[in-house]
Amino acid sequence: MPIDISGFGILVIAIVILAIIIVSMSVKAVPQGYEYTIERFGRYTKTLPPGLGMILPIIDRIGAQLNMMETVLDVPSQEVITRDNALVQVDGVVFYQVLNAAQAAYEVRNLERAILNLTMTNIRTVMGSMDLDELLSNRDSINTRLLQVVDDATEPWGVKVTRIEIKDITPPADLVDSMARQMKAERDKRATVLVAEGDRQAEILRAEGMKQAEILAAEGRREAAFRDAEAREREAEAEAKATAMVSQAIARGDVNAVNYFVAQRYVDALGKFADSANQKTFFLPVDAAGVIGAIGGIAEIARESMEQREAARGPWEPPSGNDNTGGGAPGGGGSGSSRP
Repeated sequence: MPIDISGFGILVIAIVILAIIIVSMSVKAVPQGYEYTIERFGRYTKTLPPGLGMILPIIDRIGAQLNMMETVLDVPSQEVITRDNALVQVDGVVFYQVLNAAQAAYEVRNLERAILNLTMTNIRTVMGSMDLDELLSNRDSINTRLLQVVDDATEPWGVKVTRIEIKDITPPADLVDSMARQMKAERDKRATVLVAEGDRQAEILRAEGMKQAEILAAEGRREAAFRDAEAREREAEAEAKATAMVSQAIARGDVNAVNYFVAQRYVDALGKFADSANQKTFFLPVDAAGVIGAIGGIAEIARESMEQREAARGPWEPPSGNDNTGGGAPGGGGSGSSRP
């Protein structure tokens, strides 16, 4: 059975279809991490955040779709001439993030290209003002200076440059060989200095040891000399006492004491001659009778000393057993007699 659609029905269907089209054109879904700029008759009016947004169809349209997440941009390799005229190849990376979608869309054309050219230009400026050695050893300083300059320049574009990193600095091959030889020479010099310093310390320690040994030896000699002097002093005191006793005996008119003193000196002199290492055979032009007389004088002195000791004992003291010439017991019959 055919459906009879009047003109009114066709109009209603057309209105419904048109409404669906208008609604679909006015509702916009913005993904997370992005923002859309809205233009009305070609002029910026607002920014749509992530989620569903409404615009006026036909009148409004989407201008720019901007990524609001942090983005990495590779800086291509380029040649840089340092302050000391060394030619090096340099490349790096730039990390940036769009903070204001309207400024990023309408303040600069081709944002990534602008950031890239700005970074490359400042790399040449910053690194060209440094020597090669400073360039190779101060990457952190280079990154900091580049970040400050580029970030200040991109601030009007609604962009925040978070980091700039220099990846590779490649000097020419001949320059690398020269640097290797220089480093080897520097290390050889350092090793030579360390060896010399070690030898110096060893010589100092050896000299200190010899000094201490000399000091200890000198102290030992001083102590030995002190001991020898003390021994000679005591020997001299003993000799002085002996001489004083002989002098007293001479003053008392005891000739035997003089004979004893002379005999002692005589015998000591003969002993020194006998102990001499240079002469083992010698003649003595001496009078044997004089020597025997001197020895007899010594015996007489000893006898008189014994008599004086016996006389000093009282009559009540028993006689000494050594004076018993017979060698028998007291009261026994012997040929000798005791001296009271």
